[in-house]
Amino acid sequence: MSQQPSKFELPKTIDRLLATLSKLYAQEGNRQLQEIIVNAQPRIHEEWSIDNWNGGTYGHALYLVLPEALFLSSVSLKDDLQNRIKENINKIHNVQNEFIAEVFIEMEIGENNEWRKDSGLLLSGQRTILPDAMKRIWGTTGFRVFLSHKSEVKKETAALKECLSLFGISCFVAHEDIHPTKPWQDEIENALASMDGFVALLTSNFHESDWTDQEVGFAFARGVPIIAARLGKDPYGFIGRFQGLSCTWATVAEDVVKLLIKNDRMFSNYVAALRKCLTYDIGNTLGKVLPGIELLTPPQVDELVAAYNETSQLRGAFAFNGCRQRLYGPGLVSHLNRLGTRKFRYSSQGLIETIPGFETLEI
Repeated sequence: MSQQPSKFELPKTIDRLLATLSKLYAQEGNRQLQEIIVNAQPRIHEEWSIDNWNGGTYGHALYLVLPEALFLSSVSLKDDLQNRIKENINKIHNVQNEFIAEVFIEMEIGENNEWRKDSGLLLSGQRTILPDAMKRIWGTTGFRVFLSHKSEVKKETAALKECLSLFGISCFVAHEDIHPTKPWQDEIENALASMDGFVALLTSNFHESDWTDQEVGFAFARGVPIIAARLGKDPYGFIGRFQGLSCTWATVAEDVVKLLIKNDRMFSNYVAALRKCLTYDIGNTLGKVLPGIELLTPPQVDELVAAYNETSQLRGAFAFNGCRQRLYGPGLVSHLNRLGTRKFRYSSQGLIETIPGFETLEI
């Protein structure tokens, strides 16, 4: 639909009036006002105000959109400058029953995605990631792990991601997690900047990709927990400082979690996963990492006990209740007793309880 021509005269003459104002300000030696008039992009909002007196009098609003530098140099005097321009433009036009009711000086809006960095105040090594990007990359829960891999093992990596989710780990896998409408490099950098841990899946061709090596360097610079999973290649370069994790695709999930569980945030997400356990089989899978727990604080012991006592599927899982020890291990009570001075047992109702006399020994 074409725009209807204006029924007013003053908006049609605005550019000529601004040219006259520029000459007036030059004559007065008022360089600041002249710079505003010359550099502004004018826009008129018609019928800003209406007065029915004398057959109708109409006030229009004049917007002057300035480049950023000029706007910032004028902002402290903006109210006075707006009033001066309004008064002057109303003095020089001869249009009956129309006037400029308001003048608004605004800044030109341009894209500046690097404004935080440009300020010089952004802390080194930190990247600001918006909440919607965080949710898109990681979801809403979980210990955030970046899985660095070559494309030829993308199916195995996707399966690993699914398995790790059972343990409370949210993984980023570039080939399936990058949103198609987002620049892929920005999305990978956001994931690297917000990850809690990094796993390099060292298959035989891992070093042949420039991207995987750069991802390793990023993780090394950030200082997050790094795991080098040996799946056909030994660690090298920066990642060579870390002992390689000997594993297979069948065991890598369990082996990775046993290493990450030492991290307090990972432990909290693991406990949250225990509380969400849906089947005995999942409980047996979750119990595979119990032997990897080497140290627990008293509150962490309490969290494990509460998760077990409140989750029926854990209580029925052999890896937690201690049944069939030859296949599933000694159960949660045995691990708790090995890790602390408090001692526990299974009650007749199948819950975990403290053995009398050992309730307050742990500090």
